[in-house]
Amino acid sequence: MTHGLTDSLSRLIRRVRPGGAKEAGDGFDRRLLAPMMLGSVLNPVNSSIISVSLVPIGAAFGAPPSRTAWLISALYLATSIGQPVVGRLIDLYGPRRLFLAGTALTGIAGVVGMLSPGLGVLIASRVLLGFGTCAGYPAAMYLIRSEARRTGQESPAGVLTALAVATQTIAVVGPSLGGLLIGIGGWRATLAVNIPLAAAGLFLGARRIPATPPARREADRHPVGDLDLPGMGLFAAGLVCLLLFLMNPGGGDWYLLVLALAAAGGFTWRELRARLPFIDVRVLGGNLPLLATYARALLSYVVSYAFLYGYTQWTQQGRGLSPSQSGLVLLPLFATAIVVSTLTGRRQAIRGKLLVGAVGQIVACALLLLLHDDSPLWMLLAVVFVLGIPQGLNNLALQNAVFHQADAGRMGSSAGLLRTFGYLGAIVASAANGAFFGERADTGGLHHLAVFMLAVSVLFLVVTVADRSLRRGTPPRTDPEIPRTTEKDQP
Repeated sequence: MTHGLTDSLSRLIRRVRPGGAKEAGDGFDRRLLAPMMLGSVLNPVNSSIISVSLVPIGAAFGAPPSRTAWLISALYLATSIGQPVVGRLIDLYGPRRLFLAGTALTGIAGVVGMLSPGLGVLIASRVLLGFGTCAGYPAAMYLIRSEARRTGQESPAGVLTALAVATQTIAVVGPSLGGLLIGIGGWRATLAVNIPLAAAGLFLGARRIPATPPARREADRHPVGDLDLPGMGLFAAGLVCLLLFLMNPGGGDWYLLVLALAAAGGFTWRELRARLPFIDVRVLGGNLPLLATYARALLSYVVSYAFLYGYTQWTQQGRGLSPSQSGLVLLPLFATAIVVSTLTGRRQAIRGKLLVGAVGQIVACALLLLLHDDSPLWMLLAVVFVLGIPQGLNNLALQNAVFHQADAGRMGSSAGLLRTFGYLGAIVASAANGAFFGERADTGGLHHLAVFMLAVSVLFLVVTVADRSLRRGTPPRTDPEIPRTTEKDQP
């Protein structure tokens, strides 16, 4: 499966290049594609495959949707904290060791999840899984930036498109794969799938990711003792408090929000004074286009994951489909997103993609209000098809925006922050599902969820229209232009 996907993406890279330029012998190293793609999809596959497992897991442990929602939130809680932390470590020390360590932890989490005797242990395995899958995407973005620097190709559109396509493919195939695995081996098989994936990742990472990364000289200047551990700790504490509050905003735990704000203040104070800050808040605060991209990522993920988890549960409990049928209903989302990403990957029109994506989200959310317990199958598929358009546009546009807007020296942590803001949105989506569905995913709850998604989609459109930096075409980077390397510059 991995090699077939890699071959398809290699063909895509050959087709999608800025200006139609032909690759020379010093083009992007395609040996990196397999570990990059596999590492970056470990988190999306576990994010989406659980959507069809929630109902069977709830039945197995006697847990309502409000409790099984923790299976979603636990993964995102760990990943939201771990992505920028691991991304910063990758910036300093290179991707190889962190990629291998994270992949190994993913395999361990698969074993723990497969053998879980109760919901508590299963949630703990999802926490391990969140930390284990942290390294894949920052490592991929780091390698893309490193190859761009080596080859002098400022915008490797084909590789960025391939990365987005791989992520979307796995994210949307996940429910169908989950339904198939449940039919074969029950819900535990959806956790066990991480074992062979981790084994493949370890093999490919050990063989293909460079043992001596380009950042070695940077690591020599910054030993482990120079890491901004207080900043990382305050970041983690603030994020944990915020996410716990978002998981149950009506529970009266307002002190969590106060603690989150206090930790944020302490984090900002620390980062302004740190010699080597974990997140350079001066640079980040002065990069308003990048902050706007992070805000759009949060809003986009709220809509995407509210639909993925909420709609999937409703098709089973409200519409009466089986887990495997529910997974198959989402296949048009996969097909549409892939086609849209592939066709638009040649173009750098980030603003246009975001505007069309915003309108597509609004239309899809409005269509959810027309669904009922006896809605025909074609209506269920129509909603999925419409949402596939913004799914294909938004993810690609957000990823490309970060590539151009972020400081090259902090590409790993900037990519990690993109995922962190996205997972904040996913946690908000999970909390919304728990709030609107309660004990059962019925049609009334789906309609309330649709109204919430519609409001978020309108806000996404407003943020995009108001962002003047997008009107200039390709967003500006904060780092100097990448020089084309010469023969004597090569190691």
